[in-house]
Amino acid sequence: MRKPTSDERRKVGEAVHAAEAGTSGEIVTIIAERSDAYHDVGLHYAVLAALLMPLFFAAWPGLLISLVDRVSGGWGGTGARDLMLIAFVTMTLAFLGVRYGLAYMPLRLWLTPKATRRRRVRRRAIDLFKVGTEARTAGRTGILIYLSLGERMAEIVADEAIHAVVADDEWGAAMAAMIVEVREGRTADGMIAAVSRVGTLLAQHLPRADDDVNELPDRLIEL
Repeated sequence: MRKPTSDERRKVGEAVHAAEAGTSGEIVTIIAERSDAYHDVGLHYAVLAALLMPLFFAAWPGLLISLVDRVSGGWGGTGARDLMLIAFVTMTLAFLGVRYGLAYMPLRLWLTPKATRRRRVRRRAIDLFKVGTEARTAGRTGILIYLSLGERMAEIVADEAIHAVVADDEWGAAMAAMIVEVREGRTADGMIAAVSRVGTLLAQHLPRADDDVNELPDRLIEL
């Protein structure tokens, strides 16, 4: 999935500016290539593959014995030492094969459970919110719209003043509008659709004050 072009980034910024015209809320938009490297997932699969090798040989012991005979040329016998050596070598090869095979990120992401991906996206969104949005406005009216391209998942995280007046389930329409566009490959359109719906919702619950000023950048941030 491609990142937005410079023209698309400009349009997202314009959408944020337009959405903020009717509310005191401050919308921040971030698109990330992915939310985590998932190195632990690759390691877990590699360890599992290695541990399955003894079970495989236990189920088909004749295969292990034939491997020993092949390596020794039929002269080495099938002693415990030879069996253990072959088992260790196959476990090592299984571990390395899976470990390096899962260096291919699309495959690693595909094998990562959806619940794990969802937790990592949520955690990254909250971390970015705390760094760049939380308590950065005078009235604590910041809100982050975060899209993680690799996982094709999004999160909306709101500051204290917004969270107090808008229930979490009210962001559902904005999230759905974004994901529909993103799944069709229209990343910028998805972000614009979410920004528009968030702006409408904020205007209802947190209308623009007379002394409101723009406190956070309108531009799309890419990570």
